[in-house]
Amino acid sequence: MRGVLVHEWLARAGGSENVFEAMSRIYPDEDMLCLWDDSDGRFEASRLRETWLARTPLRRSKALALPLMPLAWRTQRGPDYDWALISSHAFAHHVDFGRPDMPRFVYVHTPARYVWTPELDGRGSNLAVRAVAATLKGTDRRRALAGARLAANSAFVQERIARTWGVPARVIHPPVDVERIQSRDWAPTLDDDEARILDGLPDQFMLGASRFIPYKELDTVIRAGEACDMPVVLAGRGPELPRLQALADQATVPVTFVISPSNALLWALFRRAAVYVFPAVEDFGIMPVEAMAAGAPVVARDVGGTTESVVDGVTGALCGFESPASVKAAVERATATSLEDRLAHAQRFSQARFATEIREWVGA
Repeated sequence: MRGVLVHEWLARAGGSENVFEAMSRIYPDEDMLCLWDDSDGRFEASRLRETWLARTPLRRSKALALPLMPLAWRTQRGPDYDWALISSHAFAHHVDFGRPDMPRFVYVHTPARYVWTPELDGRGSNLAVRAVAATLKGTDRRRALAGARLAANSAFVQERIARTWGVPARVIHPPVDVERIQSRDWAPTLDDDEARILDGLPDQFMLGASRFIPYKELDTVIRAGEACDMPVVLAGRGPELPRLQALADQATVPVTFVISPSNALLWALFRRAAVYVFPAVEDFGIMPVEAMAAGAPVVARDVGGTTESVVDGVTGALCGFESPASVKAAVERATATSLEDRLAHAQRFSQARFATEIREWVGA
């Protein structure tokens, strides 16, 4: 039987891209389809094709392309696939290749945040997005009711699917590269520049690592460092960098930026950090699990998908970040947890576990 793997747009890095890459390894012989590919060769070109939207200037602006995304998926045609495994965080679940009865398995990272929960992502306040969101809701709900089998990446998203689309979904947590992070046969290989960066960091530091975008709330990590009188390291890249640098200049603790770290350097940072702080409200949150897999205690938001991966008092602490005192107490609670417990708990989210659950789901 011939299948196809479907994703929204493809970027060089991102949690949903990690999931799609894992799917491509589970089904290495199937075609892949996306709106457009900006992954710089991350995915096998011979298997991958793009929609017609990739041939327009709109691929440079997700906000402007948003109204046409459902149309791009609904008009997509192709070979006579027997089934489709779809990774969706916007409108990829709309695709059916002109065959509404084709078995479709939709792995839902979230119903489109821009449309359904803009309060969780400041990018939803874009005027162009707000103008079309209301008109897209009806179409989006109808496509979710069109017979596909749904899996959510967390119970948090499962509840959102029920509330926004009115359909049930099972929960399959995303894959995390736990096996590689914890392998005794693998150690981070840093180049000379990365080794110098690591050697130049404080002996003890609080780590914040993610894309530098508003809803990740990395400014909260700076304030957490101030609450604990601990140096802060912020690792990642994104448009928030100038604002974060301005805040760092005014901070009462040293703040160091590590821009675009490789996986090797990121995992080394997790191993070195006194605590990893993740204040975002996430649908799941892969990086806190990566941190635990590397051994770091985690302080995460007490709302959202992180409540399903971080066990308060066992692998870290959950916190509302409502005051410096609450943050300090959470950091103390997290750093008192056992390294062995953190390493063992992270294994529950392994690549092997994800592959088993996906095969069982699609096979069924």
